[in-house]
Amino acid sequence: MTDPELMLLDEPAAGLDLGGREDLVARLGLLAEDLDAPALVLVTHHVEEIPPGFTDVLLLREGRVVAAGPIEITLTEANLKETFGLDVVLEQHGRRYSARAAVPEPEEASSN
Repeated sequence: MTDPELMLLDEPAAGLDLGGREDLVARLGLLAEDLDAPALVLVTHHVEEIPPGFTDVLLLREGRVVAAGPIEITLTEANLKETFGLDVVLEQHGRRYSARAAVPEPEEASSN
């Protein structure tokens, strides 16, 4: 296949170390912004692996669509909570994202 119209990437960063993952994400970001490149579909459980230039997201839980649409309005803490079943903190760093479990603040010790 010298000129594919679609690239399906199923967890391509699995097993990569941080450097390898970041190199892959950067290269996929370049492909995503190349108008001559094939359409890209990326499957991942980690928002950190979403390359810049990707425009839409589809969130699934148990085979059911939780949310779908433009990444800027669909990739939200509420949608990730419904997808993964836990409270999350979602942060945007330039054109990249990160997510982690929300850790409840410890209760202050009583002053008795």
